[in-house]
Amino acid sequence: MTLLASPTRRVRRRAGAAAVVVAGALALGACSAGDQAPVSDPTGQETATPEPGGEPSEPEPTDPTDPTGTSETPGTSPGTDAPTDGAAGTAVPVYFAGDGPGGRTVLFREFHRVEGDPLTEAARLVAGGGQPDDPDYRTLWPAVDIAAVTATDGVLLVEVPTDAFTEAPDGMSRREARLALQQLVYTLQGVQQDRVPVVVERTDAPPRLFGLPTDAPFEAARALRTLNLVSITSPAEGDTVSGDALAITGVANSVEASGPCRILRGREELAAGGYQAEAWMGNRLFPFEAELPLDGITGEVTLRCETDDPSGGTEGPGPAVDTKTITVR
Repeated sequence: MTLLASPTRRVRRRAGAAAVVVAGALALGACSAGDQAPVSDPTGQETATPEPGGEPSEPEPTDPTDPTGTSETPGTSPGTDAPTDGAAGTAVPVYFAGDGPGGRTVLFREFHRVEGDPLTEAARLVAGGGQPDDPDYRTLWPAVDIAAVTATDGVLLVEVPTDAFTEAPDGMSRREARLALQQLVYTLQGVQQDRVPVVVERTDAPPRLFGLPTDAPFEAARALRTLNLVSITSPAEGDTVSGDALAITGVANSVEASGPCRILRGREELAAGGYQAEAWMGNRLFPFEAELPLDGITGEVTLRCETDDPSGGTEGPGPAVDTKTITVR
């Protein structure tokens, strides 16, 4: 008979492993902090990076209160730019999959309001328990039961009580499996506002999920390889706006920290301008703001923001794009 370690003992062992991983990552990041490559040539920086899903090979040092590099305000956490409109519940960042440049699947962030424990409910949204507001987004997860998510012993412990999906479902590639787990990691770290390793605990199944081993903590993969390089925070999908101008906020990593935003109706361009982000060097996204005139614009339109494409589409897969459908009154 094989004796199984208790869940508490397994968590403690994993917490110790997580501490070693994080300490080593910080040491490596400190050594490589001066070796940043501009995002105008991401391929040179990313070719040695493993596919998203595990630990980053050489994490770059970041503000520990900004674990995913996607906060709207420097020195704050990914959840702190959440909507503050007084609605009930807690606004949590949730990462969904979508099509990036060249059709490559990457992650986009969207805020959702949840009742109950924010960590658990955010994980359940990722794991097939909800739908993104933006129809361009999707989750890579089949419906998986999440019993609870707990911050304990230096990790975020995700309890998956059933034996479903020990192996990947039909049609899920290995990269998609890794990216699905990154949906969970980025979401939970965003809710927790800390770069905390994520442990998936399978109580009634082998230590595998989607065909990937779960016997070691998961870290956030490199942001520039995992996230879409532009993401609109506000207005949100489906918002109704009014006034003389549309205020836009978001995060991006674009050449020279700038890129275009447009208001479109079909292929007709109704307004255009540019955004200027706070920076563009480094393995993270940076906050930006922009404003477009609304003179003479009414009805349903599409807001489209992009990263800059210096080649004009003649080289590479093209710009990263995010869009929101809104109504102007």
